[in-house]
Amino acid sequence: MFTPLQKLTGALVLAGLLISAGTGLGVWLAADHYRPLLDAAQDDLATTKAGRANLETLAVEQGRKLGDLVLAGQERERRAAQAQADARELSRADSAAANRLLQERTGGDQCAAATAIIDQELGL
Repeated sequence: MFTPLQKLTGALVLAGLLISAGTGLGVWLAADHYRPLLDAAQDDLATTKAGRANLETLAVEQGRKLGDLVLAGQERERRAAQAQADARELSRADSAAANRLLQERTGGDQCAAATAIIDQELGL
């Protein structure tokens, strides 16, 4: 009926079909097994990327706010130094008057003497 060459060809075709069917079944089973794992990994990746983008935005905003705080601190420091200089200038006259009061010598009751000197300084 069939020649040996036809039998060999038929056996090779059958073996090829069985190998293809086995490969297809293996691919289908592997996809069925790994698809949920791949989907979960994709979801984790998307969540991680969104979290990273959020953290990058927050870091940029924090850096900007930190820069603003540094500038505000420098401005406060400058204003405080100017206020100290102004206060020193304004207090010179009062310091001179206080030194004059301390240098005046009065006799008698110290409270009465201090009251008299202060009244004199205030022009009362």
